[in-house]
Amino acid sequence: MPVQDPHKLSKVVIHPLVLLSVVDHFNRMGKVGNVKRVVGVLLGSHRQGVLDVSNSFAVPFDEDDKDRSVWFLDHDYLENMYHMFKKVNAREKVVGWYHTGPKLHQNDVRINELIRRYCPNSVLVIIDAKPKDLGLPTEAYIAVEEVHDDGTPTSKTFEHVPSEIGAEEAEEVGVEHLLRDIKDTTVGTLSQRVTNQLMGLKGLFSQLRDIENYLEKVSLGTLPINHQIIYHLQDIFNLLPDINLREFVRSMYIKTNDQMLVVYIASLIRSIIALHNLINNKIQNRDAEKNEGKEKKVTSAGDTKEQGKAAGEKGDTATSDKKDAATKKK
Repeated sequence: MPVQDPHKLSKVVIHPLVLLSVVDHFNRMGKVGNVKRVVGVLLGSHRQGVLDVSNSFAVPFDEDDKDRSVWFLDHDYLENMYHMFKKVNAREKVVGWYHTGPKLHQNDVRINELIRRYCPNSVLVIIDAKPKDLGLPTEAYIAVEEVHDDGTPTSKTFEHVPSEIGAEEAEEVGVEHLLRDIKDTTVGTLSQRVTNQLMGLKGLFSQLRDIENYLEKVSLGTLPINHQIIYHLQDIFNLLPDINLREFVRSMYIKTNDQMLVVYIASLIRSIIALHNLINNKIQNRDAEKNEGKEKKVTSAGDTKEQGKAAGEKGDTATSDKKDAATKKK
């Protein structure tokens, strides 16, 4: 069983700048060669049991695909980069390292031992650069000593630490400016709310499926019973409402009727607006046809006057020609 640390972290807060740097590192290395994961160092500070990861930088790393025990991490480059970062911001210390996983690897414990030279309580954060599932793309772990019941020597293992994505006000403004360049036709308050609800429901469904799989394995004896997990599940079930209560059923009916009334009124308003637009369109088309008819009448009248003037001019010319001919005969 893992030995609990009295100075255990309560959570790890990862800033957006770290996520952008990791994704950029992964994309750059992906263009160079067939790199499955990249490794870097995390910078930040501790504050009342909360690890604030505010910055990061990449480190040259390579490993053998066939033999995971063969790997290389340039710690000289790490030291030089850290000294340069320290000149810019002395408050940011080495707090751990990251890789793009997407899961734990066999040599992560040995890499963590190397990082512990610069940070005794090193934290590993796995950042999935190409997430396929819903939820946060980050997973945080800390190395602990695992004591075996059979008396064998202790070994290092990773213990999960809660993680979240947080930002300061200046970072939030920068992220908003970056998101403005992303063209999305579905941007809007209503569409965002619906999309967020769908994503939340999908995430809830996946978590419920994980709980179901765990309980099935426990009931079949494949996994041992973890009483702490069972207690948490019991707390979750205690929060569920009793659907057999009349007050709950009545309140649900009232809430549903109120929502359906809003939907009905919105549908009526949409139909009325569509009808008004149709009527306005017909009126505009009728006015346009009337204006075209008036223009045609004015044009035809002008043409008739011009033709009359031309005929009169021809008659005057013929009369003058006859007079000239008679004068010549005399």
